[in-house]
Amino acid sequence: HEAARQVERAPRAARRERATAHRMLERDRRAARRRYERALATLLPFQRADFKGLFETMDGFGVTIRTLDPPLHEFLPRRDNLIRDVAELTGQIQLLAAQPRARRPGGKPDRRAAGSGRVPTLATVKRHLAEKQRILARVEEMHEFNPMLGHRGCRLGITYPEVTAMQVRAILEAAVAVTKQGRVVLPEIMIPLVGHVNELALQAALVRSVAADVFARAGVTVPYQVGTMIEVPRAALTAGEIAREAQFFSFGTNDLTQMTFGYSRDDSGRFLPEYLARKILPEDPFVAIDREGVGRLVRLAVEEGRRTRPELKIGICGEHGGEPSSVEFCHAAGLDYVSCSPFRVPIARVAAAQAALRERTAARG
Repeated sequence: HEAARQVERAPRAARRERATAHRMLERDRRAARRRYERALATLLPFQRADFKGLFETMDGFGVTIRTLDPPLHEFLPRRDNLIRDVAELTGQIQLLAAQPRARRPGGKPDRRAAGSGRVPTLATVKRHLAEKQRILARVEEMHEFNPMLGHRGCRLGITYPEVTAMQVRAILEAAVAVTKQGRVVLPEIMIPLVGHVNELALQAALVRSVAADVFARAGVTVPYQVGTMIEVPRAALTAGEIAREAQFFSFGTNDLTQMTFGYSRDDSGRFLPEYLARKILPEDPFVAIDREGVGRLVRLAVEEGRRTRPELKIGICGEHGGEPSSVEFCHAAGLDYVSCSPFRVPIARVAAAQAALRERTAARG
């Protein structure tokens, strides 16, 4: 009979253990969520101050601000550095554990001890190790084999909408503050790495929701636009659909070139010099726009986008915007502007003027 009662009690005990484990997991999730929300709240005033300075400086000019684009692991410590730190701390623990009173041999001061000059105890090193292991586990969780094609751009904003919402709130609260100073503010919020119209629709709806809340609280409305970067070939091919949601396009020609050629911009230096030397390619496509391939996608997207939205403002951003032959191509393709690094602006302005003069001369016959 006692054996039978123990068998009956076993499932109940197992259920209690599962329930306890579930409660602990939920508690950990809630704590992690609170840390996440506090981190975003901490970032908000810094972002808002940065955008406020931009709007004050650009009084009366449009300011295009791209929402978060890089993968999240880029904001964390490097994986190889963490692995090294974990190995070093593990070694320290082994040494300290072998010593009386758990002291590091040699009495070397601990840099982490805030200048106290004291050698860390075994417990202190273990705490440091646990923290490094926790961060390493998070980095491993976010590690991607091909991060440039991974969890970044609008994909990041869709899976973590609070990040986009925080940025948009910072942009528009700054715009409201500068507008109240009597200045003209023209924010343009750009959603990166869109490949499907539904991605942009989700992010644009979030932008509009945050904007409505900011303007209602402030009692001030600021005109703004929502657009996208065309940097995925599929976006160029479906630009007519995307223009239903986008008020402007900006071609991210660095990524568009990477994805069209299938070349990694960071690694192409290993073979591109030979391609150029052997005339396989006429020019480095990351320096001058490839007119036959990437350029064809740009022309198609301009045509399709403006068929849907005739007033669509279109430009490019990236180093191509400061390369003379690429600027000439952009003028011929009907783009409204080019954007480039500050030191390339004089070159871009001269190239744009030359392209316009050549066009005018050709029209006169």
